[in-house]
Order: sequence, then structure tokens, then C-alpha cells
Amino acid sequence: AKKNSSYALTVDDVLGWEAENGRVPRGSVVFVRSDWSRTWPRVDTDVFPQVSLDAVQFLHLQRGILFHGHEPLDTDMTPNFDAEAWILGHGYAQAEGVANLHLLPPKGCLLSTGFPKFKGGAGNYVRYVAVCPENWPHGVSPGQVPEAPMQHFEEALVWNAQKGYRSRS
Repeated sequence: AKKNSSYALTVDDVLGWEAENGRVPRGSVVFVRSDWSRTWPRVDTDVFPQVSLDAVQFLHLQRGILFHGHEPLDTDMTPNFDAEAWILGHGYAQAEGVANLHLLPPKGCLLSTGFPKFKGGAGNYVRYVAVCPENWPHGVSPGQVPEAPMQHFEEALVWNAQKGYRSRS
């Protein structure tokens, strides 16, 4: 992607990654790192790194991944968004606009995320949190800062019928 801003991940790229890191385990989440997000907000949304249809199908059908994510705001730039259409047409989920992948190791993290709100829209914003091996130099551990893992509140969340969601007031 550094040499070709519209490069599309291929099956050979996945196999090359596996040669260095081991086979992608069934049930994994695969984030495709291109470093596209590192230039945000000065990104080109017309030309961006892609994930090819063959790579998407290989990861889902041959490796049995749970879902994949990528930094650009779309999976591919084909005229009919072939890879994205295949993903969504076959009941798979994907994460778009994922950032900070350069701070993660190539494998070995546990992914934590909240459930998206599906009602009333086709997309949503989700914060993904990678729980990495303890020797990984990025991020924070519980107790290092007051907000990690979550800020403590004396007042509990309660359902607010007027707002339509849980709140502390």
C-alpha cells in the first residue's frame, strides 16, 4: 500500500503472512493493516488500499474467520464493490475505518467490542479494544491511569425513557 495507494490484498499476501506468523486460526478477527488511517484526516477517499474479493472469500471460506476489518471506509474500489457486496450478501460483518493498527502486534490480541445498534441505520460506530500480550509496549494496563479500564462512577446507569437509553441523570 505504501508503493501503490490502491493495492488490493490478495490470497498470496495472506499466505505470505501465514508463512511468517502461522495459519490464521478459525474464528479469528483479521484486521488488514495498510497505514491509510495514519494520514487522517488528509486521506484520499477516492483511491485507497483494498481487500480483494478472492482474499475476502479465502479468509471466510477457507480460514473460517469471524469477520475482518480494514482502515479505509470501503472494502474495495471495484465498480460494484464486489468484495463488500459479497461480505454483506453472505451475512458476514466487517469493520471499516479502523485506526491505530500500527500499534498492534501481528497476532495474539483478544478483541473486545460493544454491540452495535442495528436498529435505524445501516452503519454504526464501534470502539474496538485490543487486549494484547503483557509485554506489548503500547497502550495502558488497569491501574496505570484513572480511566483504565473504565472511569468509576458513584451513580449507576438507569434506563431513561425520555432519552431512550441508559444514563446517569
